[in-house]
Amino acid sequence: MVKAVVTGAAGRMGGKIISLISNSEDINLVGAVEMSGHPIVGRDIGQGSGMDKTQVLVSDKLSDCIEQSDVVIDFTNHEASLTYLKIAEEKKKAMVIGSTGFTEAEMKQIKQLAKNTRCVLTPNMSVGVNVMLKVLEYCAGILKDDYDVEIIEAHHHLKKDAPSGTAMQMAKVIADKLGRDMEKSFVYSRRGLIGERTKKEIGIQTVRAGDIVGDHTVIFGGIGERLEFIHRAHNRDNFAKGAIRAAQWLVHQKNGLYDMQDVLGLRD
Repeated sequence: MVKAVVTGAAGRMGGKIISLISNSEDINLVGAVEMSGHPIVGRDIGQGSGMDKTQVLVSDKLSDCIEQSDVVIDFTNHEASLTYLKIAEEKKKAMVIGSTGFTEAEMKQIKQLAKNTRCVLTPNMSVGVNVMLKVLEYCAGILKDDYDVEIIEAHHHLKKDAPSGTAMQMAKVIADKLGRDMEKSFVYSRRGLIGERTKKEIGIQTVRAGDIVGDHTVIFGGIGERLEFIHRAHNRDNFAKGAIRAAQWLVHQKNGLYDMQDVLGLRD
């Protein structure tokens, strides 16, 4: 039985993960963490999430409950996630991170910390999205520079970072396959008299509206035809299920930094 702590316990993703864990026979919730001052701190997480009592009280410190766990599941924000990973590394506990928006400096720290523990870091835990990433890589290798690449992502109006981590991951997979430099080829907006589109561009456009959970469309536009690949998330269940799957997989791995391609066995 895998024993998990969930951070961001009162958040949309944290609450969904806790709910799914409570109905699972293969993973057990042993801790829940929220930021200091949150009204849910000190209460039973079941009552705070509208479920039955779980006997797990919400703490405002990961160090209070990490010792009894095998893995930490975190969907908070890039700064909090890095702080939690430092604690997990110190305690030699595995950690699954679904936060996005990490800076280059933060990513460097994460890679260093992962040498001493096990970490899955991925902007999207969805099985469908990760299968799509594999398909995009395959198609880019066939279509090469003969097809223009455009990525459109849409999320709810509360999302703070743009473009989404998933859109950036899709763009990176395609750019790597085509041998293109991310800094030179990614185009995030177009306005005014911009001139003809270059062959090396990868367009990444952002939409923020309403309560959209997450839509990603990738267009390979050729002369006389185009291919479109679309992933739409109807709710957060698929992300939560992927995070739990990653946690169950990760506890049996060696130290290192992994992503969902590793979890799903899609890595070449």
